[in-house]
Amino acid sequence: MLNSIYMSHTYLQQLLNGVVEPLMLFIISDLPMHGYRIAKELEQRSNGYFKLTGSTVYSALRRLEKNGLVFSSWQQVAKKQKRRYYQLTEKGYKIMTEKLSEWGKFSGATGQVINQPEKWN
Repeated sequence: MLNSIYMSHTYLQQLLNGVVEPLMLFIISDLPMHGYRIAKELEQRSNGYFKLTGSTVYSALRRLEKNGLVFSSWQQVAKKQKRRYYQLTEKGYKIMTEKLSEWGKFSGATGQVINQPEKWN
């Protein structure tokens, strides 16, 4: 049983590795937002499927910023509180559309392979 739990977690991590950053870019493309809000948007839009930890979100944001796909700026939100807001760059928009287009093709092809009713009856 433990092995199947581990395998399931590892498999899910592998799936997430390829899709988290493009999804984050998509969320940020709507409007600039801070990391916590990005995580909550992903969770809400996926009906709870994508529950990302803070370390996952902020590590991805650092990578995206380092690669020039997003830029950040500090904004005052309360008298003594600032938040770092992330915004898509032109390069980020281009990469996002390419990756999401490829993901759509991949997802469609995967669906065609596994959506064979005779296999599940």
